[in-house]
Amino acid sequence: MSKASDRLVATELRTALEGSRIGNEIVVVDETESTNDLVWKEVERGAREGLVVFAERQTRGRGQYGRRWESAPYLGLWFSVLLRPAITLRESPQLIARLVEIVAATIAEETGSVPTIKPPNDIYLSGRKVAGILVEGRTASDGSYVAAAGIGINVNQTTGDFPEELRTTAGSLAMATGRKIDRSKLAIAFLQKLAASY
Repeated sequence: MSKASDRLVATELRTALEGSRIGNEIVVVDETESTNDLVWKEVERGAREGLVVFAERQTRGRGQYGRRWESAPYLGLWFSVLLRPAITLRESPQLIARLVEIVAATIAEETGSVPTIKPPNDIYLSGRKVAGILVEGRTASDGSYVAAAGIGINVNQTTGDFPEELRTTAGSLAMATGRKIDRSKLAIAFLQKLAASY
């Protein structure tokens, strides 16, 4: 099976999350600079909380402190969720901590592996970084807090899929488990867990 044939399908994801507060609207694009940027564009158009934007590839994916996040096409989950939690901008570290916990718990349940959280926002498996979170928050005109929660999970990469400078530090769920992981199933599991505990 080619990498491109393992596509995320918005209608399938939406069906699995029907009636959920998270995933009430799902967009899948082939390529974008950053899924967080797409979420902010949708916020300007009046998007509801729970919108999820997936990209099969990001050309300018970013992590904490403006670091570049490598987003190999069809091999990981690169997505952002629009959230409006009842917190202030100053309290946003609480949201990051909760999201990291949910990602780690989802990885554990779906793979049987035991991930390690490296605060504030990274997740490791077998000593290699497999996931990271970037929450960008703003205060809306009504004073409420709005967040684009960007999540990157390395799912089915092999060592050779990473740039040379990351090959000793980056990992994937497939590398840690020795088997291919169903990306759609993993995405649905995370969004369902987020909706249940958010």
